[in-house]
This record gives sequence, structure tokens and C-alpha cells, in this order.
Amino acid sequence: MTPLILHAGKTNKNSYKTLIAAEYAGVQVDFAPNFEMGVSNKTPEFLKINPIGKVPVLETPDGPIFESNAIARYVTRLKGDNTLYGSSLIEYAHIEQWIDFSSLEIDANIIKWYAPRVGRGPYLPPTEEASNSSLKRALGALNTHLASNTYLVGHSVTLADIIMTCNLYLGFANILVKSFTSEFPHVERYFWTLVNQPNFRKIIGQVKQAEAIPPVQSAKKPSQPKESKAKAKDEPKKEANKVPEKPKEEAEEEAPKPKPKNPLDYLPPSPMILDEWKRLYSNTKTNFREVAIKGFWDMYDPEGYSLWFCDYKNHDENTVSFVTLNKVGGFLHRMDLAPKYPFGKMLVIGSVPPFKVKGLWLFRGQEIPKFVIDECYDMDLHGWTKVDISDEAPKERFNQMIEDYEPFEGEALLDAKCFK
Repeated sequence: MTPLILHAGKTNKNSYKTLIAAEYAGVQVDFAPNFEMGVSNKTPEFLKINPIGKVPVLETPDGPIFESNAIARYVTRLKGDNTLYGSSLIEYAHIEQWIDFSSLEIDANIIKWYAPRVGRGPYLPPTEEASNSSLKRALGALNTHLASNTYLVGHSVTLADIIMTCNLYLGFANILVKSFTSEFPHVERYFWTLVNQPNFRKIIGQVKQAEAIPPVQSAKKPSQPKESKAKAKDEPKKEANKVPEKPKEEAEEEAPKPKPKNPLDYLPPSPMILDEWKRLYSNTKTNFREVAIKGFWDMYDPEGYSLWFCDYKNHDENTVSFVTLNKVGGFLHRMDLAPKYPFGKMLVIGSVPPFKVKGLWLFRGQEIPKFVIDECYDMDLHGWTKVDISDEAPKERFNQMIEDYEPFEGEALLDAKCFK
């Protein structure tokens, strides 16, 4: 197949749509060499393939395509052996429905809010208020849909999910702070689950949620015309005697600041080496209680670590097994923010819905680390109880959860997942 050439910046969220779709479809897409936004897209050659000079543009053997959704659709359809467009006419229609919704209700309102704040248009408070209201209405509708669906359409990723996630990415990365998105927990779960899928992460990289709403910046003013030579001659001679300012590119660069240490690194040393416990857990295949669990209590340092039970707050939501399992998987993915210190076990309990989700966690220190609570929104979806190890009953409950004891609290285990 003749290579497909994408004219766009490599960090453009509209380019991400095409590149992620290409990963799922098994299609090769290459970037145009030496593309420079603001220069390359203004050349006569570029304007022949998109007269208004916008990106992205895809060069194909049959001619160029512009508009990001159209490009992503084209790449998706190049190979017929993928499910990005569903498996029936109604799924196809629903995918198109969510693509339109994503563009008109989500993306448009995020841009109306974000662009004026970073100087890409006039800032008008009534306009911002209207865009915020429309965005919340759209996210509320999306949240309701995702309460009982892992993906927008069907049981796997489709083009609708790719376009929706890329449009949400602009917001999450730049302006949708935690206090805003926490009103829509199912949208949060959906977004963080999708951006951590291998094909998404390969293109987008690690995503970090915006910590603050950007302050309002003035829109860029048009450049002023150069002064005439006659006026320049009239300038006072003292101007000629001024010491020229050092060009910005010659200014001394500020020394890079060292990466801040994890706050848990400042705690007093603990005799418990967490990696040793993780290895013992992973390598014990028989006599688990006698070897691994006994080994845990021999290693456990109650001064340096604490144990916690968690219980999902809304078990009644868990009516579909695969949705519940994906929800737990997404939670464990997001706990990757702190892989050095925790160990966790999550159980999905029950043979019929609604399924219960319960877990146990080992954290460094006597409290759940604040940066984990701040960064992993799923924490708020669970109730947390510190384990009193002086009481044999919670210790035995801990032991049963570690060894996947069944029946657990009188019910079968649907699944057990470990974070280590």
C-alpha cells in the first residue's frame, strides 16, 4: 500500500484521532517530513490540498482529505477486518451519532471555554458561562450513558470512542480540572480507561489532568508596521547610545529544577521491603496460607505501613459482569501513579448481578497517600476502612482476600485482580 502522509503537528489532538484509528486498523500513517505549523500550512503547495490552510490533511493515493473526522473515517475503512465501525447497521448509526455528539456538544464547548482563556479569541464572561453550561449538559448525558456501558457502542473500542477520547483529551489536559470532572464519575472512568489502552497510550503518551484553569490572557494583537526610515532618523541620538538588550535566545537559561521527590520517600526507613513481599506473593504456588500469608505477617511493619479495606459505594450499578470487570481494571491502571509503594487486591464478588467490588490495600505510612487520592479519582468511589490488626476478625478477612478464598463472605468470586 502506498504510504499515507499526514500533514499536521505531532501533538495535535485531531491528528491523534487518525493515528489511534490506524493503530487499531493496522494501517501505516507517516507524518509529512519537516512539517512546521504556521509555515508549512501556508505554502502554495499546501493550499492546493486544503484551500483554508487548516490541519490535519491526509495525502492518499486517490487524493487529499481534510477534516480530522473524515480522515479518521477513511483510515478506519481501509481494512475491513476490524470492528471500529461496529458489526451491524444500527451499530454503524450509533457510532456516527456519538461522533457527531462528540464534535458538536463536547469538543465545540471545550474550545469555546479554552481558546479565549489562552488568547485565541476575545474573552467574554457571558460566552464562557454559556459554553460551561452546555458542556455540563453534554457531559451529564454522556455520564448517564456510560453508567451502564464501558464503551459508547457495543463491547469494544470503536471509532466513536477514539474521537470522543481525543476531544475529551483537549479538555482534561488543559482546562477540565478535577473539581469540574468529579461531577461526572463515569466520564472520568471512561476517559482514564481509554487513554491507558495500549493503542491510545502509544500515540498520546501519559496523560496528566489539568491542575488549574488557565488565567485569562489577552488576545494576540496584530503586529505593528515597521517605522519609516524618516521617522527613525528623527529619534534622539541618545537611543543610539543605549546598551542593546541581550537577545532572548542568548539569555542565560535557568537551571532545570530537580524532580520533586515522592513525599513517601521522606518517611523513616521501614524494615519491611515491599518488593520482597511482592516476590513472595507472586512466586508462591502451593501452601499459600502457610508460606505467603505467614511470610506477610512476619514482614509486616505496622509503624511504616497501614492496611485498608475498600468497598465500592454503588454496588447496584454493577449489573453487567464485563462492565464491572473493566471498571476494576481501569481502577488498577490508574493506581500506576504510585507503583513504588502500594500493594492491592480487588475482588469482584457474586455469581449473579449486582456484583460487589471489594478490596484490600497496603500503603506506605499511616494514611492513604494524598497524591494518590488527588490523582486517582476512583478512590472517591470507594469507602475506605483502616484495618485494626489487633482484632483477629479483620486479619482473617485480610487473609481470605489475599488467598482468593471462596466462598468469600458466603458468595462466589467472579474474579480477583492484584496490583503489585
